[in-house]
Amino acid sequence: MTFYEFAKVLFRFQFKLMGWKVVGAENLPAEGPVILAVNHQSLWDPLVAGSSLPRKVSFMAKEELFSIPVLGNSFRKLGAFPVKRGQGDMNAIRQSLAILKEGHVLGLFPEGTRSQSGELQKGLPGMVFLMEKSKATVVPLKMYGTHKLLTKGWGKIVVVVGKPMTPQMLQAPEGVENRREWIADRIMQAMQELTKPE
Repeated sequence: MTFYEFAKVLFRFQFKLMGWKVVGAENLPAEGPVILAVNHQSLWDPLVAGSSLPRKVSFMAKEELFSIPVLGNSFRKLGAFPVKRGQGDMNAIRQSLAILKEGHVLGLFPEGTRSQSGELQKGLPGMVFLMEKSKATVVPLKMYGTHKLLTKGWGKIVVVVGKPMTPQMLQAPEGVENRREWIADRIMQAMQELTKPE
């Protein structure tokens, strides 16, 4: 058993105790390159999202997390890799494209940073660049209850996985001035529409 598989079993057990529920996991394609577009509220988000899906997810995460003793090394073992925010990090872009070229799942937080209010923020067009270069399918995923997970998340963690969107489905109409921004907005809209079941 790999470290990733062991950690997944461990976290799935913990999240089940906390009332964790996953809806739509079957929407994730069983094979081929996928960009998983995830809302961001907590440092727990990669662990919750990764534990909710049958395939391994490699998350792009802010560089600062990898300098934290023990935690940084654990993130690497879980398949995460660093990105320098606020600049064009070519190493992170190359690593992202390599993951997709190998037919794996790349996890992204298109908002770029955690939402303090819990409301979705504007999506950055970088994910659209990666989609265009890799021809990967985009799958939106929305999490509820991860904000202040250890104090308020008990019984409230819900993960909703949306329908896959191929690059052909995400074509901007002619005349759109900023094509990538338009596509990013469509992806975020699809994420926004993922609601908790009653």
